[in-house]
Amino acid sequence: MNSAVESVKKILLTMLLALGVGAIIILVIGQNPIEAYAALIKGAFVGKRAFGTTLASLTPLLLTTVAFALAAKAGAFNVGVEGEVFLGGIVAAYIGINWTFLPKPLLLIACFAGAIVVGAAWAFIPGILKALYNVNEVCTTILMNTVALYITSYLVNGPMSAGGANAQTPPVQVTLPKFLKPSNANVGLFIAIFVIVIVLIVLNKTNIGYKIRTVGLNPKHAEYVGINPRKVFVGTMMASGAIGGIAGCIEVLGSYGYFLNNFAYNLGTNGMLASLIVKNDIVFGPFMAFFLAVLKSGAMGMQQNTGVPKSIIDTITAVFIIIATMELLSQIKIKRKKKKAVKEQEANA
Repeated sequence: MNSAVESVKKILLTMLLALGVGAIIILVIGQNPIEAYAALIKGAFVGKRAFGTTLASLTPLLLTTVAFALAAKAGAFNVGVEGEVFLGGIVAAYIGINWTFLPKPLLLIACFAGAIVVGAAWAFIPGILKALYNVNEVCTTILMNTVALYITSYLVNGPMSAGGANAQTPPVQVTLPKFLKPSNANVGLFIAIFVIVIVLIVLNKTNIGYKIRTVGLNPKHAEYVGINPRKVFVGTMMASGAIGGIAGCIEVLGSYGYFLNNFAYNLGTNGMLASLIVKNDIVFGPFMAFFLAVLKSGAMGMQQNTGVPKSIIDTITAVFIIIATMELLSQIKIKRKKKKAVKEQEANA
């Protein structure tokens, strides 16, 4: 209970610090930070379009946050969630456009199944390279994000192009129902919440979750008690990739109705950010994702009503990253000091 309270306090403090830095910058450029933040809140919540846009921004962030956090539970740093979103989206678009011989309910299921499979398969590559050859998954996933982007860009500008001025595919033949029209909020939000609930149940109430947490805490101990850490690591990476694929499918079938080139830019990064700030806590992650979604959707309203550029939001996000990195580095430093102290004690003994 105390640790949960401490986590909430740190999250709130991080938010206040970032917003405080933003307020100082707004003052420096000659604007009123109170008016700017009021316009931001209004732009994110007031009216169906505004609130719906916030929810539409939240949906993929929820999934990319939980995807990164799930991988982290097994000791993986899956920076490749963004690539999995891209590939999940393009596969969902392909199936949604070409598999029209299926009834729409089955077509919808096929789109999600295809996105899940390709997301899991894409995450399998860095997972197995790490498990078998100890290749750093951070490097491979970063590189694979670029590969995924180029693959989808080629397809949407070539074989799957709609032939218009924008690089996009033709419309898919099955979509997710929308609410709060004319915004892009859709029932994908409830799918995302369902996925989070399932992940929490698996992690905390099942033998699989115990294995994941054990491998993440101490792979050698996991192997000692009969758990195959390599198998668990690869499986968790694939589950993380599958969730990224779901996010891409929801964006294509729910928000756009087609695959738009580069639509997932920064989705993986922001999800990773939200997860890192809450130390990969899947319970608190959605709240941080919501905060980031509010910043993103309210930024345009702030710019239109006060003249404060929406790039200020990028600055606030950067402060989040700096704080999260500083805390992570301090934790690593503390762990190293503890290990050094233990070694010194063993040497003296």
